Amino acid sequence: MNRAMTADSGSTDSSRLTRIEAVAIVLTAVPVLCAIFASAIATFDPLAVSDAVSQPPPALRELPSLIWGVLFEQLPAPHWFGSDSSGMDVFSRTLYAARVDLVIAFSANILSFIVGVTLGVVCGFRSNLVTESIARIADLVQSFPVFITAMILVALAGRTWGNIIFAMSLLYAPIYLRLTRTEALKVKARGFVEASTAMGNSPIRILYLHILPNSLGPALIQFSVTIGFAILLTAGLSFVGAGVNPPTPEWGAMIAQGSTQLVLGDWWVSIFPGIAISLTVFGFALAGYALERRFET
Repeated sequence: MNRAMTADSGSTDSSRLTRIEAVAIVLTAVPVLCAIFASAIATFDPLAVSDAVSQPPPALRELPSLIWGVLFEQLPAPHWFGSDSSGMDVFSRTLYAARVDLVIAFSANILSFIVGVTLGVVCGFRSNLVTESIARIADLVQSFPVFITAMILVALAGRTWGNIIFAMSLLYAPIYLRLTRTEALKVKARGFVEASTAMGNSPIRILYLHILPNSLGPALIQFSVTIGFAILLTAGLSFVGAGVNPPTPEWGAMIAQGSTQLVLGDWWVSIFPGIAISLTVFGFALAGYALERRFET
């Protein structure tokens, strides 16, 4: 009786959201929703310049009256996050920058996930000269410094979204390959795989039905964490001038622009995109941690 109650309570607890999971959902959902609905939320064109050059954001005590005026009195929206040295609205650019960073991060990770997991499962299931060579090449790629290698690849190929995504995919695919290969080697040694082989199932069927589903756990956890890495890499490339071309709104490029204005006291140009990067990366890292705990229970 007590054991049954304990089991029931454990299953109930595991079905509930923990505080960490709730925070992770909020921190990841907010930037994603901002990216999707940026055109509806933004109060200005992110590329439009105005005469309001280097205008600071409204004071906190002014926010209630300003929000009331915009919502109910049809007053024009102010520059909620201030404006930069060109008169462009920082709030609108921060929203649209979320779209740029997340599209690049998700695209690169989806591509590297597909390639890395596919090769990892095959390399773990079949051991021959080709698969061992692929695994060693993956180890070699992982030995390169990610940021410098990405910067060189983008500089050689050109500063386009496609080239940035390709460079990041090339550098992140070995991570998924090694994780999946390690799991596939463990799964291959289990009894149900040997039983399936003895029953005469084809290698492709065994790979698809047994090896792949049981090898995805670590890669799924890594996917969430690597989204944060990709956002940081995208922002870092733009910060040093090797990423997204200006004046396209991008968090790293905005921080780089704002860093030159800090000496003038214009702190808001870089602080708001910096906060956006920090919270978004932390949210995806927290989501990865929450996923890991879920897989362990």
